[in-house]
Amino acid sequence: MGRFPQRQRVAAYAIVLRDDAILLSRLAPRVSAQELWTLPGGGLDHGEDPRTAVVREIHEETGLDAAVSKQARIYSLHNPRAQHGEHPADYHALRIVFEGWVPVDAPPPRVVEVDGSTADAAWVPLADVRSGVVPVTDLVTQALRDHEPFQMQRIAAYAVIRRDDAVLLTRISGRGHHTGAWTLPGGGIDHGESPSAALAREVAEECGVPCTVGDLLGVHDVHFSGTAPSGRHEDFHGVHLVFAATIAADAEARVVEVDGTTDAVAWVPVADVEAGAVEVLDVVRHALAL
Repeated sequence: MGRFPQRQRVAAYAIVLRDDAILLSRLAPRVSAQELWTLPGGGLDHGEDPRTAVVREIHEETGLDAAVSKQARIYSLHNPRAQHGEHPADYHALRIVFEGWVPVDAPPPRVVEVDGSTADAAWVPLADVRSGVVPVTDLVTQALRDHEPFQMQRIAAYAVIRRDDAVLLTRISGRGHHTGAWTLPGGGIDHGESPSAALAREVAEECGVPCTVGDLLGVHDVHFSGTAPSGRHEDFHGVHLVFAATIAADAEARVVEVDGTTDAVAWVPVADVEAGAVEVLDVVRHALAL
């Protein structure tokens, strides 16, 4: 028997995680007679950039608009006796796997492409994938085994502003993590920005009042994994510099920033924080104990 004709295919895929689920596409019956799920993605058109290709494929297969990482992993699959269409072939697949993410308010996934290789799209529980309840391709198994969450470290400055028996707090909007919880006014320090300048800027944006930044009271940090406001699955480490600060006695705090991560500002009784009557982030309790 002679050698089979050689066929090589280059394709781009994305591993898209959200909390405890993964975005997968179910192969159409003409591709797999049995139920089989894989990563969203597909073949590159001639001259097409892989990152452009995978974003296009994700939209066609799931209806979602994704962003993808700059880095990727490469997987090579060689089957010298594969069934390629109706004929056997010496088949070689190069599969480029990016990390991808979609907005947290994205609609449920749905197949857009007509008569394509995908019959369904869904957020599938990771537990069902790992236990084998949901049958997946080897590519899914490999990508999950090798996946490392994006590491994000954020340095921020926060203010403890007291008035009588109350503390000035801001409420986190739907654009932030821990929506609806209250925290100290403040936020991320821009590259090259001094912590005190960053804090004054953030208080002005979130509370609409100028502040005088005082002494550094302490440092608080938090470490967890989860879905960021962007929709990206992150291994997050937040380092919080906690300063004493003051505002004018007659200053009236109000939210100034539009469509930001703050949707309310208020003087909250310290007793309510200590009693657990108000949902606050740990940095608030930490700061009040300093």
